[in-house]
Amino acid sequence: MMQVSSHHLEALRTVLAGKVITAEDADYDTARIQWNNDVDRNPLAIARCVSPADIAAALTFAREQELEISVRGGGHAFSAGGVCDDGLMIDLSAMRQVSISADARLARVAGGATVAELDAATQVHGLAVPTGVISHTGVGGLTLGGGIGWLTHKAGLTIDNLVSADVVLADGRYLHTSPDEHADLFWALRGGGGNFGIVTSFRYRLHPIGTVTAGLLIYPQEQSSEVLSFYRNYLPGTPDCLDTSAVFLKTPAGINALAIVVVFLGTLADSESTLRPLRTFVPPLADLIEEMPYTQAQQLADPLVPAGNRYYWKANFLDTISDGLVEVLRERALLAPSPHSMILLFELKGEIQRRARDVAAFDHRDHNFELSIIANWTDRAADTANIDWARETWSAVQPFVKKGVYVNHLTGDEPADRIRAAYGLRKYDRLQRIKRKFDPTNFFRMNQNIAPQPEILASTNVSANATGAGGCAVR
Repeated sequence: MMQVSSHHLEALRTVLAGKVITAEDADYDTARIQWNNDVDRNPLAIARCVSPADIAAALTFAREQELEISVRGGGHAFSAGGVCDDGLMIDLSAMRQVSISADARLARVAGGATVAELDAATQVHGLAVPTGVISHTGVGGLTLGGGIGWLTHKAGLTIDNLVSADVVLADGRYLHTSPDEHADLFWALRGGGGNFGIVTSFRYRLHPIGTVTAGLLIYPQEQSSEVLSFYRNYLPGTPDCLDTSAVFLKTPAGINALAIVVVFLGTLADSESTLRPLRTFVPPLADLIEEMPYTQAQQLADPLVPAGNRYYWKANFLDTISDGLVEVLRERALLAPSPHSMILLFELKGEIQRRARDVAAFDHRDHNFELSIIANWTDRAADTANIDWARETWSAVQPFVKKGVYVNHLTGDEPADRIRAAYGLRKYDRLQRIKRKFDPTNFFRMNQNIAPQPEILASTNVSANATGAGGCAVR
């Protein structure tokens, strides 16, 4: 186990305006535990930074003491990539400021803020940034992987609305990146994860978003073939103001169900003609669609993935919901050992597909759905059963999906070919060149090192953390 003298730790406390937390402190366990309780790691120290200067000082300390680092933004990583064993955890959770320029329709967001905090600040002005669908997700990790959510069809990915980003590099330098400044780094940050530095501040373009119509249509799972056959024929031609997903899950009453989740950007009256076919083609067990504030729609899925549960996630993109895939998903959903597990098909269309593929590192703009297999359980003794279920389900769907996978949905045990597929074969080499330029010693490597060859020291690394770190290894 790595050792650092109390003298050196005291020196770090002296230079940091924020707090240094070690195992002797009462809040150590609270600070190190992440959203995914399946991973239990113990950093030597936690540097809770409050400024870019703090981050630069923490990085200098880690280099001098030869410590591995991890970076925690929202702490929402599936692989818990924001926390390391025996190294220095750089914690951005005290950097949560959100400032809004309503007239210019711009938001500046610190690296430790969550989606809920960003939504709350922007909705005061009737505005929003396209983000993810879980409100306790960290904005930093979400953005660096791409950012898919309910506004993606209308306004694009989170990265499509990123105007600039401020980054602290491994050597402590502080860079402002934009299309006009360090454009290669700005390109890489938009989908290339946190491999390149720690993003301390994001600047986003805002969009007018008011009342929405949202909720779930719930059907018995034995009707899944009928429902999904209608669903896939219904979606083509629907407007960009409608976003949907289909989820195999178990209701709180214990019913094996298929839910169609709907978010329509507009009032109930606005949505009537668009949603009528979906709401009436066959009577659901429950129709929970109603008019609500956008912030409420952003929290619809929160109860399904609470902090402190144990998670394992497998994902792929796909183009169509075939009959064969539906049958496999239905059978596999019934075999889930945990009542909390889900299989989700997230619709993709509109602005994400209209954007040029090469404008950013994100590489998956030509697919129609994202498939997520989400093992979610609470008992440590059930780890093997739940992880095996997710892996076996993923293997069973491979004939129906594409090789591509969303960076934010990678887990901590991915093989090299999966990681390459996450970034896209055409962009992988370019990301490696940018990695060598801005992090030549591969300092940001906490998550997965994507270079299996030891001689490629500065390869990109990947974070499976949809929401966690504002920077890490290619996140």
